[in-house]
Amino acid sequence: MFTRFLTWTRATDVDSGLEYLRGSVIPVVREQNGYQGMSASLDRSAATFSVLSVWETEADRDASESALSKAREEGTEIIGGDLRVERLEEIMRELAKAPQPGCALMVSPFSMDPATIEENLAFFKNEIAPRIKAAPGFCALRNMISRSTGEGYIGTIWENEAAMTSQRDASQARRDAAGTRGITFGPVSYREIVLIDNP
Repeated sequence: MFTRFLTWTRATDVDSGLEYLRGSVIPVVREQNGYQGMSASLDRSAATFSVLSVWETEADRDASESALSKAREEGTEIIGGDLRVERLEEIMRELAKAPQPGCALMVSPFSMDPATIEENLAFFKNEIAPRIKAAPGFCALRNMISRSTGEGYIGTIWENEAAMTSQRDASQARRDAAGTRGITFGPVSYREIVLIDNP
């Protein structure tokens, strides 16, 4: 699977942006070939709003650009702030319970030498992911990366904020372990899932 990850920082009107997403963007995106779903998350305290769309192939994702670029521009006018667009490959996904609006999301940005991606992915699958999945309140996990830059994100979704909060210390320990393998992490973002669209 392949993803398009849109992030608005310093957003000024997220609620209107979410209404625009529901009413104007989803009907268009559902008509695109290879569309597999969309989610939106929000950190109100940091004025950060993100929309993740998932596509069956890289070609499907790229082919949707022309249909969605206008919607992205209009959305930015409504939401305000600064928009960053990232195109990534989903290299791992785990699902224990279907996420719903109101679930809590922990987003950990990371970077590594692109030459070590497969080795580190095997380590993540075998050593890290089972610990995350075993934690109380776990719903889903997604690991996305740019193979050209080695930069990506690990997103874990939890039933509620309390379940996510209880994992903060454990997640830091897992990041420390990954750090010994040449993986560096940026600041963790704690968010709320505000929209799920499954076609």
